[in-house]
Amino acid sequence: MAWQPEREPLQELVGYLKDALSGHDQNAQRYATMMLGQAKSSPATANYLAYILSNGPLLQDLGLSSSDSILVRSSAAINLKNAIKAFNKAYPQADLVYIRSLVLSALQDPTSQIRSFAGSVISEIVQKGGILGWPELLPELIALAGNDAGNISPQTQEGAMSAMAKICEDNKESLDKDYNGQRPLSVIIPKLLDITSSPNPKVRAFALASINTFIPQTSQSVLASLDAIMARLFHLANDPSDSVRRNVCRSFTQLVDVRPDKVQPHMGGLVDYFVLQQRNTDDPDLALDAAEFWLCVGENERLCPSLGPFLGQIVPVLLESMVYDEEDILRLEGDADDADQEDRPEDLKPQFATTKTPRLATNGHVDTTGEVAQSPTSGNPVTDDDLSEGEIEESDDGNTGSLEDRWNLRKCSAAALDVLASHFHGAVFAVTLPYLTENLRHPDWTNREAAVLAIGAVADGCMEAVTPHLPDLVPYLLSLLNDQEPVLRLITCWALGRYSSWASHLQDPSDRKRYFEPMMEGILNKMLDRNKRVQEAAASAFANLEEKATKGLTPYCGPIIQQFVRCFGQYKDRNMFILYDCVQTLAEHVGPALAQQELIDTLMPAIIQRWSKVSDRSQEIFPLLECLSYVATALGDAFAPFAIPVFARCIRIIHQSLEEYVRSINNAALDKPSKDFLVTSLDLLSAIIQALDFRKGSELVETSQPRFFDLLLFCMEDPSNDVRQSSYALLGDCAVNIFNQLQPFLPALIPVLIQQLDLDNLRGQDTEQGFSVINNACWSCGEIAMNENAGMGPYVEQIYQRLLGIISNPEVPTSVNENAVIALGRLGVHCSQTLAPHLGEFAKPFLLIIGPVEYTDERAHAFLGFNRTVERNPQAMEGCLLDYFKASAAYARHSNSNLNSGSLGESFQRNLVGYKGLIPNFEPFLQQLPERDAEKLRRSFNL
Repeated sequence: MAWQPEREPLQELVGYLKDALSGHDQNAQRYATMMLGQAKSSPATANYLAYILSNGPLLQDLGLSSSDSILVRSSAAINLKNAIKAFNKAYPQADLVYIRSLVLSALQDPTSQIRSFAGSVISEIVQKGGILGWPELLPELIALAGNDAGNISPQTQEGAMSAMAKICEDNKESLDKDYNGQRPLSVIIPKLLDITSSPNPKVRAFALASINTFIPQTSQSVLASLDAIMARLFHLANDPSDSVRRNVCRSFTQLVDVRPDKVQPHMGGLVDYFVLQQRNTDDPDLALDAAEFWLCVGENERLCPSLGPFLGQIVPVLLESMVYDEEDILRLEGDADDADQEDRPEDLKPQFATTKTPRLATNGHVDTTGEVAQSPTSGNPVTDDDLSEGEIEESDDGNTGSLEDRWNLRKCSAAALDVLASHFHGAVFAVTLPYLTENLRHPDWTNREAAVLAIGAVADGCMEAVTPHLPDLVPYLLSLLNDQEPVLRLITCWALGRYSSWASHLQDPSDRKRYFEPMMEGILNKMLDRNKRVQEAAASAFANLEEKATKGLTPYCGPIIQQFVRCFGQYKDRNMFILYDCVQTLAEHVGPALAQQELIDTLMPAIIQRWSKVSDRSQEIFPLLECLSYVATALGDAFAPFAIPVFARCIRIIHQSLEEYVRSINNAALDKPSKDFLVTSLDLLSAIIQALDFRKGSELVETSQPRFFDLLLFCMEDPSNDVRQSSYALLGDCAVNIFNQLQPFLPALIPVLIQQLDLDNLRGQDTEQGFSVINNACWSCGEIAMNENAGMGPYVEQIYQRLLGIISNPEVPTSVNENAVIALGRLGVHCSQTLAPHLGEFAKPFLLIIGPVEYTDERAHAFLGFNRTVERNPQAMEGCLLDYFKASAAYARHSNSNLNSGSLGESFQRNLVGYKGLIPNFEPFLQQLPERDAEKLRRSFNL
């Protein structure tokens, strides 16, 4: 007999589901949430939830209104999905069959939201049990969606296809796996293509959206059907449904990345099509999807040139789309003078510590992978239906943020214009100029604002074409800083920031006085605008100007800092974050010029006052600590009066964070603390230790409670890459600046350092960040070796094996390899006797990797250690002796002084003369070198 619910627990559960989503009675809501949490432990609960989800009329029998019924059923679906996800054991087969049958029946529900929720539950069951766990599901859904029986209701077709779309989205990889010689996707794609011919527009949209799920994967199943997919796209391009055309736009945009060769022959027709779709004012989402095509093509090096003949069509539609629409205007015109109003909690964005650049003992090169920010397009299909009364959104991860934070048609169009300008340069400006001429002084502020946005968007790509106009344009933009519309003042700040490079690099003093100084002053003044968003834009623009002007701001530090101090006195919490960025960027670029006593007396009291107000656990502490790191570095020893309390607080924050982390490990109910507290505190400690003289830095470390190096040891073993990266940077800084304090703790620290040098510790997706940790560990190892001298003896063998593993691995980034060979060479300065037996193993990669490294003290140390190792085992160089002679010649060319005056030059001299005595036919050997190198060696080393 099939399972049946008992009426009393059913009524209780319905009540809890209703109360859990009700905001009227918080006590009832908390109690209901607690009871639902307890109910999850019983498998029978899933049966009740499935029953409630699929039985709308039953709830009305229990006295619920239509809207409450939808609320309770939606809540049941959410809880059922979460219960399936969380349940660790296998459901009893009878219960699983019961649940499946009910959620499938819910796909026929007349309410679109219930059908949608049922599809989400079905997808979760598939994720949990696998494709083979419910083998009859996919054929049944395809049959329902395609109306194979001929009598399936439109609502059921939509429900089935919606569920299919969710399954495709949530199970992309498993659908493309091989099961006994067959891939489900090979069968699904042709079926979905057939379903795109459905007379139901929602079914067509869901089917095409499902296909779009797989295009970025470039699977063989998709590639095999690519011609058929392209044919369907051209057929559906003029579909009357906006939702279908949205997905057509998405398909072509994805194909740009996957198979640009398929897109290129059709570019002329596609330009006409996407221009038309972007001008669809009735559906801004469709227009946005169309605009993203230009952005994607513009970023594709192969396809972008093909847009050149069509700029006259594309650029105007982008410019049109950059004007605020009526809905946005209504929201924006509510902006007022709000600088005195306190920020709401929801105004404050989460803050995160900035990942520091890895420490380098080389030429400053860091391997990074630049990544263009992607638009947050949703993978979910868009349908034409609106939610009915009482329905709730299934997901809250959409674009529901503030207007300035949302990705929209206006932002996408500006980004596309920026990308096209960067490729086509003056050709884009030629099309843009008439629009600017017409709209910059337009009586409607929205047109003026869009024109200023366009000016800023083309700044990077069209600078050469715009430059002749800037003497007239910049003064006009400066006048717009006083426009009555806050939004126009805001965008003008941004645009001026984009042209700050031009103004900063003017050479004529009169030009600087005419353009640069008014630009700097204008943006600086707007940092105290009466509107908080304008303040934020001005501060961001000024930080941009600081990066472009660099040391050129030195003469203006006085008025700049005075304005910063006024901002410290007036800013509310949110804008404090960008103010910290302004201060640290100034400190970074003017450096020691900030260490004048008058400037210190002006700036530091304002920072310390804010420092005293911010709690240890506030998110504001992250940017504040980062800011102080740059300030301490700039002030150097002049930071000493502020160092004691700042240093002590960093130690306290680290200690608290470590204790909280240990407690969270031992108690799963506790949240783990943010690692950013550790990262920013460690980085500030590094900055202080570098800034102060040896005695003052040593006193801070010596008096630290808890002990400084005990805390550092814990941080060096933290599971977070960011924490370890900062920890090893701090370790190296201690070796450089306060080695006497570090030395007694080396027996405890060096084994942990050695372990970190093991490439086997790299963790999956964190490989790139993991290499940054190893990079800093190599650097700190080299610094310790230069100070510990022969005391490194007991560790050399282990360190050598780790470093050899690094420099022998082709997957290791260049900067890590460079730091590894420098650490290896520095070990040889005082421990060459231990390294000498291994010379034949590491000599060739050492010479290959160190060759391009900049000539620094660190490189010189490394070569000195290498030379001493060679001197102990010259025969081991047989396989790379010519490379060594070439490196010797390169050193001789670089050195401008008497080679024999220093220990490095003397070591080269000894080794080369020694090889002259060892090689029987030395002159013929020398002639194997390029003539330039051979002659340099003869003259420099008396060979």
